[in-house]
Amino acid sequence: MTETSDAPTPTPLTAPSEGVPLVVNTESGLRRAAAALAAATGPVAVDAERASGFRYGQRAFLVQLRREGAGTWLIDPEAFEDLAPIDQALSGVEWILHASTQDLPCLAECGMHPDALFDTELAARLAGLPRVGLGAVVESLLGLSLAKEHSAADWSKRPLPEPWLNYAALDVEVLVELRQELHRILEEDGKLEFAEQEFEAIRTAGPAAPRQDPWRRTSGLHALRERRKLAAARELWYERESLAENRDVSPGRIIPDSAIIAAAKAMPTTVPALLKTPGFHGRAAAKEAARWMRALQTARTTEDLPPLHLPSNSPPPPRVWADKDPAAAARLNTAKPRLARVAEQLEIPLENVLTPDHLRRIAWRPPMPIEPESIEAALRDLGARPWQVRLAAPVITVAFLDPDLPGE
Repeated sequence: MTETSDAPTPTPLTAPSEGVPLVVNTESGLRRAAAALAAATGPVAVDAERASGFRYGQRAFLVQLRREGAGTWLIDPEAFEDLAPIDQALSGVEWILHASTQDLPCLAECGMHPDALFDTELAARLAGLPRVGLGAVVESLLGLSLAKEHSAADWSKRPLPEPWLNYAALDVEVLVELRQELHRILEEDGKLEFAEQEFEAIRTAGPAAPRQDPWRRTSGLHALRERRKLAAARELWYERESLAENRDVSPGRIIPDSAIIAAAKAMPTTVPALLKTPGFHGRAAAKEAARWMRALQTARTTEDLPPLHLPSNSPPPPRVWADKDPAAAARLNTAKPRLARVAEQLEIPLENVLTPDHLRRIAWRPPMPIEPESIEAALRDLGARPWQVRLAAPVITVAFLDPDLPGE
């Protein structure tokens, strides 16, 4: 599906149809919300607001729900041990979220888990819309415009300002209608099965596995070329993490990643030298200087030096394949454009037809012998959904059996 360039000017959606509801922050209010939602009909629109960049972690500070017959409810999850009554009220009900992978983890922390899911962002991708942000999809399909001025606000603020609550309520105002339109498009285009398999894969994925050495995500870490300096970055990262968790603030508001890298590079031995280190700054740079110096001292004396790089079972970057394994490069360079043609015909982004990492892994080390059954099994083992296997396996099999060689 493509958007038309002569679409009419969208109508601004400036206020919820029933007004801005009060925020539920009492047990009696939570019971009323649960009863209303349980008695309502149809799917439920769900959204959550976090305080990324302000608070520690990714927990929800506001949960918005809307269901036919119940209207819109705004719930403060900080006021409750969990939102289990809401989860129970929605047993068996389809949840509609936009970009659900962003909100499902924080909703799970609140004790909320969908029994069925419809992701309007992913549906828009599969439907072939060129822009898939909520505002763009609402404008394209419903002719309405949504303001996004408070999306990066500090939602931990209490009380929440009225304009913020207005914005939050509007985020679920039209999700049910949007779901209906996307469902219709996907069904007409023969893609509804694709979407349903994708939604179920997201719903049942479970929590992500803990990341090995999370400190290695520090921005700029590649500039540290010595194991001792990597140890310094590690110790500083964990000190910052502990302080951030204790204060319930985003780690970057303690000291930024750039300050960790600057201190690890310089390895100063005194507090004055640390505070004079170019690039070492932040709200807690000077006040917690003794803490940072202890971390640096630990790094100077530890025998537990981290390796420069973690071992990986991932293929090398494709740019080096031609030198390392020309046959693998030929397989990838043949299969990828052929899959791209399939994606173009379906009006689905290539990365949704098959995850790029899946293609790289199977091209680097294909199953033997190369035949439809082995390729299908390999894709399933990597996590490809049945619809992806059905589309991609025949293309990959033919490409791998007879790859286009350079110069041909």
